[in-house]
Amino acid sequence: MDRDKKISTAVIRRLPKYYRYLKELLRNGIYKTSSKELSQMTGFSASQIRQDLNNFGGFGQQGFGYDVYNLSNEIGKIIGADKNYKIIIVGAGNMGQAIANYTGFYENGYEVIAIFDKNPKIIGVSIRNVTIQDVDEIESFLSKNFVDIGVICTPKSASQATADLLAKCGIKGIWNFAPADIRVPDDVAIENVHLNESLFSLTYYYNKNKIKADL
Repeated sequence: MDRDKKISTAVIRRLPKYYRYLKELLRNGIYKTSSKELSQMTGFSASQIRQDLNNFGGFGQQGFGYDVYNLSNEIGKIIGADKNYKIIIVGAGNMGQAIANYTGFYENGYEVIAIFDKNPKIIGVSIRNVTIQDVDEIESFLSKNFVDIGVICTPKSASQATADLLAKCGIKGIWNFAPADIRVPDDVAIENVHLNESLFSLTYYYNKNKIKADL
């Protein structure tokens, strides 16, 4: 793959879905597949899948299709699923606790090593053997521990300041669940997750389909 080649965000967002379905095929003992079969599983067209994979070299063989194990490994490398990551969570409310308790992280190489909050009632409480610490300890903790990703689950009012602190302390990946689009330096990767936007998309299609059904 040409490392200077610009890959669209849409392509990158489809790769984890391919990876998930390939892992499912492996769990079911299936080691060979085709773009047509992947299309039936993922809902993307076979042509779209081939175009996406061709951005990274293709991986298929004429007359054979795709080796599921090799393709899974290659996509895993592209999206970074072949590595382990240290995570901290800032904000231990309902969202922060749900993320800390999500077993899928640990199964895929993501380890929550610290949780922070400002609420004195929950400081000292443990979630999956990780003790919630005071937010005032973040800078001290990060000066002693390497962390790959910071997860922000604070209220909107505290989200930008939290992101600024994490970036200042050297964290290069931020997963933001606060209801705000936060700004980070160019060398920091960020993913803003807005649950309401996803829900609004759902209700748009729900109402669109409902109108059709009522006609």
